[in-house]
Amino acid sequence: MEPRPNYITPAGYATLRAEYERLFGTERPALVETISWAAGNGDRSENGDYIYGRKRLREIDRRLGWLSKRMKAAKVVDPARQEDRARAWFGASVTIADEDDQERTLTLVGDDEADAGAGRIGWSAPLARALRGSAVGDLRRVTLPAGEKEYEVVAVAYPAA
Repeated sequence: MEPRPNYITPAGYATLRAEYERLFGTERPALVETISWAAGNGDRSENGDYIYGRKRLREIDRRLGWLSKRMKAAKVVDPARQEDRARAWFGASVTIADEDDQERTLTLVGDDEADAGAGRIGWSAPLARALRGSAVGDLRRVTLPAGEKEYEVVAVAYPAA
């Protein structure tokens, strides 16, 4: 079974790539040098630089592996090239209003670039799944941890090409 594609915006992919290159090209080599120096100091059982350096190296290697897998599965989708701009699809900024007429704008992005505080929700989040394919004026019901809520789609926008 092939893994689900990891939809991501060009900016999100660039962020993953930059983190990978920083870890692999800068942090990891400096850490290996520190570990090598610490190993040459003798007793490794009580050598903090050696012990914590090895621990951090494992963390970096684990993160590099995860980033590599996510980038390999990535399917870069440029929202500016979306043909159907009347409906909410990947990369759309959707303004919704709840029953109390509280409006908020959410952008549907890849799961790796989601940041709810900044208004970016992951493509597979319950609210994003409810908003997929919606147009202005549509009512969408979604079950959230706090209970079921109904939202009206007020606006759908995409970045300029």
